Amino acid sequence: MHPALWISKTGLDAQQKGISTIANNLANVSTVGFKRDRAVFEDLLYQTVRQPGAQSTQDTQLPSGLMQGTGVRVVASQKIHTQGGVQQTDNSLDLMTQGRGFFQILMPDGSMGFTRAGEFQVNAEGTVVNASGHPVEPAITIPGNAQSITVGEDGVVSVLQPGNPVPVQVGSVQLSGFVNPAGLQPIGNSLFIETAASGAPQTGVPGTNGLGTTRQGMLETSNVNSVEEMVSMIEVQRAYEMNSKVISAVDSMLSFVNQTL
Repeated sequence: MHPALWISKTGLDAQQKGISTIANNLANVSTVGFKRDRAVFEDLLYQTVRQPGAQSTQDTQLPSGLMQGTGVRVVASQKIHTQGGVQQTDNSLDLMTQGRGFFQILMPDGSMGFTRAGEFQVNAEGTVVNASGHPVEPAITIPGNAQSITVGEDGVVSVLQPGNPVPVQVGSVQLSGFVNPAGLQPIGNSLFIETAASGAPQTGVPGTNGLGTTRQGMLETSNVNSVEEMVSMIEVQRAYEMNSKVISAVDSMLSFVNQTL
C-alpha cells in the first residue's frame, strides 16, 4: 500500500474520533454539571531514513535528517473542569458548587461517585438523592413535616418545622476535591469515579481547603461553549476533507502510473 494512503487513513480515523467528541459536547450542552471533552491528538512513529547528526564524512555531520511520519491518532479525551454557568431555579434542593469540589453520591455497590450536578430530590423515606435515586453522602433526611429547607454556603442543611420557630439542623453537605480532576473517570448519569490518575478524594466542609461553597437554588450548567464547538467542528471537517483529498490524489497518481507505464 502507498504510505500516503495509510497515513491519510489514520488522519480520517483521528478526525472521526475528534468530531465524535465534539458531537458529545454539543449533545450535552444542556446537561447540568457536564464538563466538556477535548480530543488529544498524537503523531505516530517515524521512519528514520537519514539520522540527523550522523557522520556524512570523517569530518562532517548531517545537519538535518530525513524522518517520515506514519500518521496520527487520538490518545485521550481530556475533561475540561472549568466552572460552568449559573442557572437560577429557586428550588430549595437545587445546589451548585462554586469552586472545585464535587458532591458525593453513594453508589449501589457501596463505592463513592462524584458529581457536579446538584439536581437533588427527596425520595419516599425523606432521603436526599440525585436524579438517579442514589443518596447523597453523608446521608441527609428531610422530615415529612418540614415547611422549608435551607442549605448554607458551608453545606449545613436545616429545616423549619411547625410549632418550632428555630431551624433544626438535619445534616450537612460535604464536598470532595482531587489533585487531578481530569483523571476522574466519567461513568454516565453525570457521575465520575476515582482513579489512580485522579488521586484520592480530599473531603471536607464547603468553604474550606479551596473546595468551594454550596449555593442553594442554583444549578451549574455545562461548560460547553456552543460557538467554540462549532468552530472546532468546522476545523475537524476541513481536516477530514483534506485527508480524503489526499487519498483521492494518491489514487489518481496510481491510476496514471497504471495507464502510462
